[in-house]
Amino acid sequence: MPQLDNKTFVIVGGTTGLGLSAARAFVAAGAKVVVVGRNSENVEAATASLGQAGRGLAGDATQPHTAVEAIDLAKREFGGFDGMYHVAGGSGRQMGDGPLHEVTDEGWAKTIELNLTSVFHSNRAALQAFDASGQAGTILNMTSVLGLSPSPKHFATHAYAAAKAAVIGLTKSTAAHYAPQNIRINAIAPALVDTPMSERAKGNDEIMSFIRTKQPLDGGRIGAPDDLNGAAVFLMSDAAKFITGQMLAVDGGWTVSEGG
Repeated sequence: MPQLDNKTFVIVGGTTGLGLSAARAFVAAGAKVVVVGRNSENVEAATASLGQAGRGLAGDATQPHTAVEAIDLAKREFGGFDGMYHVAGGSGRQMGDGPLHEVTDEGWAKTIELNLTSVFHSNRAALQAFDASGQAGTILNMTSVLGLSPSPKHFATHAYAAAKAAVIGLTKSTAAHYAPQNIRINAIAPALVDTPMSERAKGNDEIMSFIRTKQPLDGGRIGAPDDLNGAAVFLMSDAAKFITGQMLAVDGGWTVSEGG
C-alpha cells in the first residue's frame, strides 16, 4: 500500500460508508484526516474511531462555507492541508429523481445540489487553499459508473446520472487547467456498493441477480466500501504523482459486462 506519511486530508462525506472506510485507510497509511458529515453523532463516532489522527466537522457539503471550515480546521489541528477527497452525495430518488419525463423540478434541483454543487464547493475551496499557499496538492472526486455506463432498467435516475457525468467533466477540465501548478485532480467511479444508499437495490432479488453478472468479479457480488480504499490511497499518494485528469472505475467489472 502506498504511504501517506506527513499528509493531511479533508474527506467530505467521511463519517459513514465509503468516506469513513477511506478515512480509516488513510490513517492506517500514515495520514491525518478531517472528516465532514451532516450528522453530529456520526461525526463524533467517526472521529473517535480515528484516534489522534482524526478530527471531525459537522456541516452540510452543499453549503459553500463547509469545505472552507474543514480546511481551516485541518490547518489549525494538523499544521497543513495536502488534499481533498469528496465522497458526499446520494440518491435523489426520494426527492423526485427518476426517468427524465418523471423528474420533478425539486428532484432535479436537489439531486444536482447534492451530487454536483457540493463537489463544486469542495473543489473550489481546495483550489483556493492551494493557490493561497502556493503549494501543490491533490483532489479526488467520487463519481459513479452511472455517469458513463447507464443501466436503463434498474437504475434510471437521470438527474443523478447527469450530476455524476458532470463530476467527470469537472474533474478533467480542472485537472487540465491546474496541472502546471502541480495540482492533481482525479475521480473514482464505483458501481453498486453496500452502503445505505443501496438499500433499495439490495432488497430487490431481480436487481441482485443482475448484479451477479454485471459485477462478475469475486464471485459476482455487490461491492464493499473497502474495495475502493486501495485506489483512493494510491491516487492521493505520491505514488500517483504523475497521474491527473483520470477517472478510475472501481466497479467489479460493471463497465465491461453486459449483465443479464
